Amino acid sequence: MDSMQVCNVPVCELGEGIFWHPERGSFCWFDILGKKLYEQVGDQPVLVIDCPGNASAAARIDEKRLVVAVDDGLHILDMHSKSWESYLDVEAENSVTRSNDSRVHPSGSFWFGTMGRNAEKEAGSIYHVSQGKLQLLYPNITIPNATCFTKDGATGYFADSALSTVWRVKLDPATGLPQGEREVFLKFEPGIAPDGAVVDADGNFWIALWGAYKVAGFNKDGSPLKEFSLTASNVSCPVFGGKDNSELRATTALEHLDSTARANQIDGGRVFKASTSFRGQVEAMYRL
Repeated sequence: MDSMQVCNVPVCELGEGIFWHPERGSFCWFDILGKKLYEQVGDQPVLVIDCPGNASAAARIDEKRLVVAVDDGLHILDMHSKSWESYLDVEAENSVTRSNDSRVHPSGSFWFGTMGRNAEKEAGSIYHVSQGKLQLLYPNITIPNATCFTKDGATGYFADSALSTVWRVKLDPATGLPQGEREVFLKFEPGIAPDGAVVDADGNFWIALWGAYKVAGFNKDGSPLKEFSLTASNVSCPVFGGKDNSELRATTALEHLDSTARANQIDGGRVFKASTSFRGQVEAMYRL
């Protein structure tokens, strides 16, 4: 098992939603509970943007704009001016839930999930958004995660971390909408929660395993491929990026760790990185 090295970045209580922004040459990620968006080019100093709520994930619109999943739905952020505008209300009247895991389908549509702020059972859902039109895909999800897609847009993945289960579903490549029933792709032992995930350019599936100190890679058939270890237990989201999309980075979190565990994990809540022989795919932009 190869190891990942810690990056010189701020500590996040709940680091999540990391993505590669090729137009800016940067990695971006969120501290959900800290209400911050971070951006780093290489190993340069980190830029910080305050969020209007518990932002968790984003999609690129163009070089400077993002659509960001926040507590009450989707907002548009101008990264140059650091200004926000509301885009689409989603569960805005539901004080129990907030946004969680999200990614863009190759068609330009956006899948994103909601969950209970205290992981209330089956309080969350997974939605599909295309050009501002909202469609409920999967209700009664406790902790939606692992949302990602194959490069051709024909296959999607998602998880309920509370069930330690990742599903796979056939999709319409033109729309990103499901075609048929989901099937179990991976099932982990209790105590190991599948979190954020990404599919690389060759169709391999990479997932952060909360509670397991690692990012794990799997072949298309679900067989193990490779693992990268971290010195933080709560690994939340991986992504490939960098000049040739071969650098793997992952966010981690301190959330749910007691004082002893926090003291023993001095790198907990930071971002980790590793050079790899794998190449990620460039995620599509969201189409307004």
